[in-house]
Amino acid sequence: MKRFPPMRLLAPFCLLALAGCSVLASGDRHPITIYAPQARISADPSWPQVDWQLAIAKPAAARLVDSPRINVRPTPGELEVYRGATWSQPATDMLEDALLRGFEDSGRIGAVARIATGIRSDYKLAIDLRRFESDYAGNERPAATIELNAKLIHSLDQRVVASRTFLVAEPAAGTEVGSVTAAFETALNRTVTDLVGWTLATGQADRQAGADKH
Repeated sequence: MKRFPPMRLLAPFCLLALAGCSVLASGDRHPITIYAPQARISADPSWPQVDWQLAIAKPAAARLVDSPRINVRPTPGELEVYRGATWSQPATDMLEDALLRGFEDSGRIGAVARIATGIRSDYKLAIDLRRFESDYAGNERPAATIELNAKLIHSLDQRVVASRTFLVAEPAAGTEVGSVTAAFETALNRTVTDLVGWTLATGQADRQAGADKH
């Protein structure tokens, strides 16, 4: 009688182990190509030179958006992924890294860092990433589409200085994954450039308005 409990505990374990082996044995073994778009911006002469510090918050996104899978929308009501291809990191990490590098490379800001570093910032940049996908939108070729909402927040009193939605759709040269990811690199560059310029101009205008009051 005392032998039955161990048998009942072992049985589920054996079934799980066999199921795992079965999946591994019959699963697809297609090679996966990893893509890593790089954003490189050049400072616009119209951007102000600022002496304040900025903290970039980790961008927020829905689970389907914040994924290393490369999303494609063949029709408005469908969302699929490209088989055999993946990003080198989730979309929010890609965007955060590109923004940090963009601000640093601009040479127009006193200091910028991720909010997790604990920097004593004058302003915070909060981002909600809504779309990071290849979208056909009724066309023969898709467009690399990035949509986000950005809020610039005054750190001292948590006042929302400004909020703006950015949407970039960069047409791909073809339908193959390589063309799509090349379009994403251009779209990411455009998005980061627009966002860096807007943040610098908006923050500096608020800073000046505060100085004028005093």
